Amino acid sequence: MNRKIEINPAYEVKKKDTIKYNGKILRPEKKYVYILMNKPKNTMTTTSDEKGRRTVMDIVENKIKKRIYPVGRLDRNTTGLLLLTNDGDLAKKLSHPSHKVKKRYHVVLDEPVSEEHLEIIRKGLKLEDGIAQVDDIDWIIDSDNSEIGIEVHIGKNRIIRRIFEHLGYKVERLDRVYYGGLTKKNLPRGWFRDLTEKEVIMLKHFI
Repeated sequence: MNRKIEINPAYEVKKKDTIKYNGKILRPEKKYVYILMNKPKNTMTTTSDEKGRRTVMDIVENKIKKRIYPVGRLDRNTTGLLLLTNDGDLAKKLSHPSHKVKKRYHVVLDEPVSEEHLEIIRKGLKLEDGIAQVDDIDWIIDSDNSEIGIEVHIGKNRIIRRIFEHLGYKVERLDRVYYGGLTKKNLPRGWFRDLTEKEVIMLKHFI
């Protein structure tokens, strides 16, 4: 320990200390936190907001002791699944497009979507920043064709809204219902919970 052998078991390790055992540096094990939130509307997916608007951090404030961050981003009026964690490595991998993490959305539009437009989206719609590739899209059963289920793995900014707005539709509601194998089952809007150990293992398996 800092070129000194410490035999006192009560010695309190300080941040500046370097600890070695059998020639190997020992690092403290970090306690990771994995939170799944059903994000409500009118909430920013940021750690703070310069305009004083409500953020997802306000929801977990005083309830989670460790400092956590949202993984990726849902825009202010998009609701649904959001992961928050202090596991930087996992967050980086989940956000990287090469890992193709699946995200599924329930979209409510101002008018029914035609079969022609669905087919255009399926083939890959050309937007100003390239082709918007979707993995699956179809009408929601028992709707008037104005409700759509869409699955993507790309993480472009506001991609779902931009796809439909490009074709002349107005997105009335947008809700993320699936993220990397996680669903909103038994998680009311505006609530959050810890991931189970099984869910953490499953999430890491996705990448």
